[in-house]
Amino acid sequence: MIVPLYNVQGEVVGEIELPATVFEASINVPLMHQALVRQLANARLGTHKTKTRGEVNRSKAKWYRQKGTGRARHGSRNANIFVGGGVAHGPVPRSYTQKMPRKMRRAAIRSALSVKAREKQIFVLEALEMEAPKTREMVKLLGKLGLEQQVLLLLPERNDLVEKSVRNLPTVKTLLANYLNVRDLLGCDHVLMPRQALEVIEAIWG
Repeated sequence: MIVPLYNVQGEVVGEIELPATVFEASINVPLMHQALVRQLANARLGTHKTKTRGEVNRSKAKWYRQKGTGRARHGSRNANIFVGGGVAHGPVPRSYTQKMPRKMRRAAIRSALSVKAREKQIFVLEALEMEAPKTREMVKLLGKLGLEQQVLLLLPERNDLVEKSVRNLPTVKTLLANYLNVRDLLGCDHVLMPRQALEVIEAIWG
């Protein structure tokens, strides 16, 4: 697949071929869904906890006498039917971790990248270098490329100047190319990357 190659001024300076092994893979929607659910589940802490009737700090004495009140008989105010009592069958700490074979995870990322490539949502820059952090320059570049929605900016390595330039832009998220994942890919509208980041992607998922 051939896509235009842009410079930092947003001008087309040539063309570049996306590796077919990564960007022309078979699209498997159920696999991408499974990978996304796994990633979201693994991000959960699972620290939720409610107190049972044996854990609430209330009096252990019998609430009122057994007979003669005309009311139902109760032995404790800790029961779950009373305000301030324990919770019946409430959540307890647990692990939500899901496992997924490595080949399936890699296939899901290739599938997501192929979707972006098919929809022409991948933009490649010749290079992305800045002399100083300038948010104004990044806004100008995104405007010339027509990227007004959610943009995932992939970097080959840490670049403080670029990261600081987009830090205040709510529609742009930076991510190292070797940390590419299904959640960020499916959550963005466009993928922007320099040529060096494309080489990292090809080296890992190619």
